[in-house]
This record gives sequence, C-alpha cells and structure tokens, in this order.
Amino acid sequence: MDLSKRFILKDATIIDVERGTSFMGAIEVDNGYIKNIFFADGNLPSEIEIIDVEGKFIIPGLIDMHCHIQEGFAPQFVASGVTTIRNTAGNVFQLKKLIESPIDAPTPRVYASDRMIDGPPGLWGPTSFGNFVTDDPMEGRKEVKRQKDAGARFIKVYGWISKEVMEAVVSEADKYGLDVSCDLIHASQVNALDAAKIGVKWFEHASGFIQAIYPDWYPSAEQEEFDKIDWKRPDKDKIKELCMQMLQYNVNLCPTLLIFDQIDKMPEYWHPANAVTETIEREGGLKDYWLAQSGENGDALKKQLGTQNQFIKDIAKTYADLGGTVVTGTDTPGGVWTLPGMGLHRELELFVEIGFTEMEAIQAATIKAANSIKLKDIGAIKEGNIADMVILNKNPLEDIQHTKDIDRVIKGGRIYTQEEILEKIPSEEYLDMERKKFMVEYEKMTEVNS
Repeated sequence: MDLSKRFILKDATIIDVERGTSFMGAIEVDNGYIKNIFFADGNLPSEIEIIDVEGKFIIPGLIDMHCHIQEGFAPQFVASGVTTIRNTAGNVFQLKKLIESPIDAPTPRVYASDRMIDGPPGLWGPTSFGNFVTDDPMEGRKEVKRQKDAGARFIKVYGWISKEVMEAVVSEADKYGLDVSCDLIHASQVNALDAAKIGVKWFEHASGFIQAIYPDWYPSAEQEEFDKIDWKRPDKDKIKELCMQMLQYNVNLCPTLLIFDQIDKMPEYWHPANAVTETIEREGGLKDYWLAQSGENGDALKKQLGTQNQFIKDIAKTYADLGGTVVTGTDTPGGVWTLPGMGLHRELELFVEIGFTEMEAIQAATIKAANSIKLKDIGAIKEGNIADMVILNKNPLEDIQHTKDIDRVIKGGRIYTQEEILEKIPSEEYLDMERKKFMVEYEKMTEVNS
C-alpha cells in the first residue's frame, strides 16, 4: 500500500500542543490529512495499513518563522522536521516552484513575502529582484500593490526606510489585509515603538527595541554609544516597560535567537554532527559563505549583532511572560552557521535556556506559529489538519534536545526517512541553470514594468 495515501500510526505518544499535554494513541492519515485520532484503548480499523511506532514520540511538523529559503537547501529543512517556513524577504517568482510544490513534496511549504522595501541607498544595494529602495511614499504604495498582485502573503520593510514611507506601506497593505513585518536592526530613524504606532505587526529579530530604549544607539553608531550600554546585564525594568507598551499594539516577535547566539559564540558556534549537517559540510555553497562571513566580517558581526545577544533573549522572554506572541525563527542562511532546518532545533534549545518550558518552546514552533499567520490546517496533530508530523525516538518534553533525534518525517501524509529526503538535494548544475533562467525572466519582467 502507498503509505502516502492511507495508514495508521499505532501506539504513539502524541504531543498535543493545543492542550499542552501528551497521550498514548493512534493517528489515521488519509490522502495527506489527519482523518482520525484514536486513544490508546480505541478500536482501530482492520482494513488499513498499521504502522507500529511503539516507544516513539510524535510532534507536529515544525515551522521556521524567519528564513530566506532557496531551492538548493530546501530538502534539509524537511529532513530536520521543518515542514513549513515563513520566507521573510526574497522574490516570490523565484520561489514559485517551491510554493506550488505538491502537499507531500520533500520541501517545506512556503509562506512568503516578496522583496524587502528599504530606504536609500539600500543596505543591500539599489533596487533589485530582492529589495526595493525608495524615499517616495507613493512609490512605496505602488510596490505594495505590485507585491500583492505577485502573490506576497505579507510585506517586509527594512531598517533604512523612512517613517513617511513606512506609514504609506502600512496604509496600503491594510487595504489588502496584509501584515507588515519589519527588520529594524540597522535603523537609526525609526524604532520599534514608532513602527508599532504606525501599525507594523511583526518585529523580526526583536529589532528596534534597543533603539527605543537607547535612541542614540544603532549598530553603526560610534563606539561611545556602545560603551554607554551594559550589554551583558540589560536593564530588565526598561525592557519590561517597553514590552508593556508594545503589547498594547498586539505585535508579534520572531527574535531569531539563533543568529545572535551563533555570532556571539563564534568560533565556538553550535554545530551538531548528523545526517543533515553532513550535507552542509560539503565544499561550496553555504559552508564557504559562512567561512567567508566569519573571516572577512567576523569582527563587525560580533560588534553589531553578537553584542545584542543577551538583550534579544531578555526581550523575547519578557514579552512572552507578559502574554505577547513570540515564535521561533532562524534567519537561515544569514550570519554564520544558521543551519537549514537543524538551526531551528538550536532555536528551540535557546528558548528553553532562557526560561521557556519544553512544551512552550515546541508550541512556539508549531501551534503558536501557525496561529500567528492564520494557517488553520497545520501546527497541531488533530483531525482535519495536513499530516505534517515528526516521529522522534525520545521524549522532547523531557529534554528539548531530543527534537533532533528523528526517526522519520511525515510531510503531507508521505512518510520519509531523512536519507530519502536528503537524496532530493538538487545538483549544482541544476541550480545554476535555474538561477540563469530566473535572471532572464526577471530582466524581462523589469523591462515590461519599466
């Protein structure tokens, strides 16, 4: 029988992230969806393929709420149990193949924004397929409309955007029911509280918070502004006061603890050895990129991002304690060694290290993440949901590090071993061909729109 169609997982310990508990039971999967949940003493249908998973623990497929996916490392996410990702800036046309993949593809389902909207001269350079640079509010409005028509699920603004353009972008996005997300790490003119008052909903990296507390500081400020701040012992009273203000605007935080922690700790960064990371250790690609980053830009990264590590952790925990929404994300492949897929497991560990329980950390990567972007059919193991699940060998509620000990991954009802997924990593020749094809198509679209 084709196990992507109909089967029952028997004698599983099911992690119920909605109720915050676990129980022994069975899960019936039919044509990609969870059809029934049986408790331990339930009578199972006899005509369906039964798969005994006694001694295993099953969690919902994990969600990385902040990354920048590419086809070349998409399978590593699913092999790590990350079945959905939120792509925070890029190009939706370039991601079209991933976005439109079948429900059971060995690549994550993608919830994507389009190119980021920044202010001149553009931190990542002038306008391109990945960013749009303007100081004209009307141009900002036109770009929001274009992105909506292109299929963007939300809008992303960047740190050098002016307050006036941010206001225009939020106003236009509201017309279409699109949330606006911001990355204010490098901002010097707009802080988190300013953005919240304007109507920005998402704060990536918990960015702009430090600028709201210390208005004269930003990552490229003079050293004297860094020296005024106690980076190792953040002022918890000021953080709490700001978080209480932000809570009034019901904003969401994706702190991406991983990227700050990896940069802060380099060269002693977190790097587990397993089947997934082995594929990233090969020469070329991300490995070479990260080695170059840590070499050429290492000192700057440590000063600008690593310095913020404890602040971001304290902000994330404080906001969550106050009842705010805080979800997991990695910023893969930004910074250094933000490992595709596996990086989210380090994010879970960091959540626990700063005071979340194991269940709360898993919830931040499943049900809370799904609810925060109004995806109703993922994020929990329940009847009617897409059958995205991770079968673990050990109990993650006893030790969050057990989320890395993966037996199999179920994506859209299809059961995979990690090895089967990793075999789907595309070749460099194929990727080079796809990149050239995309650039030709992008240039044609640019000519049409100019």
